[in-house]
Amino acid sequence: EVQLQASGGGLVQPGGSLTLSCSASGFTFSQNSMTWVRQAPGKAVEWVSSISNGGVATRYSDSVKGRFIISRQNDNNIVYLQMDRLKLEDTAVYYCTRGYEQNWDQYPLVGKGTLVTVSS
Repeated sequence: EVQLQASGGGLVQPGGSLTLSCSASGFTFSQNSMTWVRQAPGKAVEWVSSISNGGVATRYSDSVKGRFIISRQNDNNIVYLQMDRLKLEDTAVYYCTRGYEQNWDQYPLVGKGTLVTVSS
């Protein structure tokens, strides 16, 4: 059974930073690209960032480029999302999932995600 447990969310002021983690199990992590997506209240799921299985290639949405960094530790089956200079519009539930920019939506979102609230 595929399990993806995101953590690290919380309440942060605009301009602040958070680092999200996602622990994976139930599949061969090192052979899968990984993606972070988010869903703001009342909105559709939005792609945020992807990383290739080896961690060499990364992609970011225009809305987070230059502020977020995705990384992974294949030895520990963890993918990270470092988020800096957070904005009000970054408020959302963040999920990690398998896949890359073009195909992440082929996989069901698993787990509860982690809530990031940016507020003053």
